Amino acid sequence: MKRHQYELSVEWTGNQGKGTLNYRSYSRDHSISAEGKYAEIMGSADPAFLGDKTKYNPEDLFLSSIAACHMLWFLHLCSSHKIIVIAYLDNATGVMEEAPNGSGKFTKVMLNPQVKVAKESMIQKANDLHQEAGKMCFIANSCNFYIEYNPTTSIN
Repeated sequence: MKRHQYELSVEWTGNQGKGTLNYRSYSRDHSISAEGKYAEIMGSADPAFLGDKTKYNPEDLFLSSIAACHMLWFLHLCSSHKIIVIAYLDNATGVMEEAPNGSGKFTKVMLNPQVKVAKESMIQKANDLHQEAGKMCFIANSCNFYIEYNPTTSIN
């Protein structure tokens, strides 16, 4: 079995002069970076947890990881099956349930890929390949909840 290791840095940038004196004394802002990567990602907490709504939060990034991994496997499988994808857009959604103690977990993710293919004869196979992509996706295989796929495929 091959092993892959990933490294990145998460740096808290939200010290407003008093550190974590109390729950409201600090910003949830942080940066995510990795050596050799093009740009930093500026993050925060979800606004429900006193975060900055203009920045990505861990829940956004988690959902985007699932959607991007699925897309990359789907495109690979289409290529292998001679299905020519012209465009791909996924408006993914997720549900996180918060427990009374403040912890929580994702309970549902729905991927809604809108795919354009070169020929009408490719539509059915393209739709079928979403299930296969879901079985291959590293991120989806790491989740303990069901991921739903609702593809819409049309010709260019």
